[in-house]
Amino acid sequence: MRFAAHLRRPELAAETMLLAGSLVLASVANLAFWRAALAGRELGDAATLRYVATTFVLLAAAHFFVLGLVATRHTLRPLLALAFIASAALGYYMQRYGVVFDASMVRNVLRTDYREARDLLTPDLAGWLVAGALVAAAFWLPRLRPRPLGRALVLRVLALVLALAAGVAALLANFQDFASQMRNDRKLRFTIAPANFAWSLGVVLGADLRDAAGPREPLEPVSRAVAAGRRPVLVVLVIGETARAANFSLNGYARATNPELAQLDLAYFPNTRACGTSTEVSLPCMLSPFGRAEYDENRIRRHESLPQLLARAGLRTLWLDNQSGCKGACEGVEFRDLRAATVPGACAGGYCHDEVLLEELKRVALAAAGDTVVLLHMMGNHGPAYFRRYPPELRRFTPACERLELRDCSREEIVNAYDNAILATDRFLARTIRYLDGLGERFDTALVYVSDHGESLGEHGLYLHGLPYALAPREQLEVPMLWWFAPAAAKHLGVDLACLKRRAASAASHDNLYHSVLGLLGVKTPRYRPARDLFEGCRSP
Repeated sequence: MRFAAHLRRPELAAETMLLAGSLVLASVANLAFWRAALAGRELGDAATLRYVATTFVLLAAAHFFVLGLVATRHTLRPLLALAFIASAALGYYMQRYGVVFDASMVRNVLRTDYREARDLLTPDLAGWLVAGALVAAAFWLPRLRPRPLGRALVLRVLALVLALAAGVAALLANFQDFASQMRNDRKLRFTIAPANFAWSLGVVLGADLRDAAGPREPLEPVSRAVAAGRRPVLVVLVIGETARAANFSLNGYARATNPELAQLDLAYFPNTRACGTSTEVSLPCMLSPFGRAEYDENRIRRHESLPQLLARAGLRTLWLDNQSGCKGACEGVEFRDLRAATVPGACAGGYCHDEVLLEELKRVALAAAGDTVVLLHMMGNHGPAYFRRYPPELRRFTPACERLELRDCSREEIVNAYDNAILATDRFLARTIRYLDGLGERFDTALVYVSDHGESLGEHGLYLHGLPYALAPREQLEVPMLWWFAPAAAKHLGVDLACLKRRAASAASHDNLYHSVLGLLGVKTPRYRPARDLFEGCRSP
């Protein structure tokens, strides 16, 4: 009997377990927050110690209050387990890559798929998740003391009042320091786990509900004047992935990452800015009439996109995809997912290089007869597995990082792998342009390429992309853009190439894409803005 008594599980009040869980969440579960919050502070300084103490009390009190409002004796441990495991996963990505989980990042998480996300599912992540699960399991060892409902409610209310008082007192005790840091480092609030994900998830779901309930933007009148007897046009719009302008040699980068494009006659825009730092934001934005200048996410998603408008204007419009879909921008447009293709030399091990897009484009062009617009959505430089984005023969910059854990590679190795992937984009674009140039007897051909966003490669301790737009570094916002025309096509479409090349020295952005394509193809609609049309003032008679 005495031995059995020693094995008896300890018994705790629900509020005691809630306090213990809140202390864990405020400390080890938020290492990414503490690392960012204490950056640049003298750890032995009295002001720092006061900041740590008051902030810790504030975080613990906040977790206690929020969980205490919703947790019962029966749901407390599942909620804590979810919080611990979620915090472990969030902490891993924040520590490894410097990302923050604001609404745009959470939307990326919700919209991604396995093919896109699998390179981010690493053994180290599994280790963090196991650690979170072990902490959660420890909270299943004690029994929770049962109480009569009335007494339980009274004690819970008292506990919540005490937690609120403690949090307010901690905030007031160091308000100036805490508030100043939160104002000066806006991304800091998005490192508090799991509150960052929970809050941002609520924002995203709320926006989706409003979008679903709200009316679609009315279709605009659209028309297109077509000259009799002319050849059909074939315009290819290539949407790159994660290519930053800083690593394009066309942009002045010291390495020859664009050796094939450099031999072609094209207009390269070296000062181009993206609409966002993620595909989920940038892709719908660049294909909308509003852009960053009039950015309204809900309105963009409710409005007709460029591919949809072109299809309605009478052009055959297709979307060929080697990525994670069109984020709603090609709804109702012919769509072909090529990620599971089996093209020899382009696909292996569940991955397809972007050459698969060119092979499908050839099939489309072979069967095409009238005016056609084809959108190619590349895999490009999607990280962290940059080494999977290029074939062995393009492994020119070495040593290259060939591991999923970027922390296991030096910055030089990461940049080498990234630059090799840029070489693959260079070759793909050059081959596509040369193919289009060979169709001159059947079509007037043109190509535009622009990346959806850039990428951080270790600058400022950041990797990958997805930071809030207002906080994002230039590496995530500055992207390459180029336009190419077959000589006859430039003449027939009324494009003064010399003028366009001079115009390329000026600032450009994703905002120009929608209006430039409409202007190029002669599509008339009320949303067209000549001031955003790159060809305005560069049209030949």
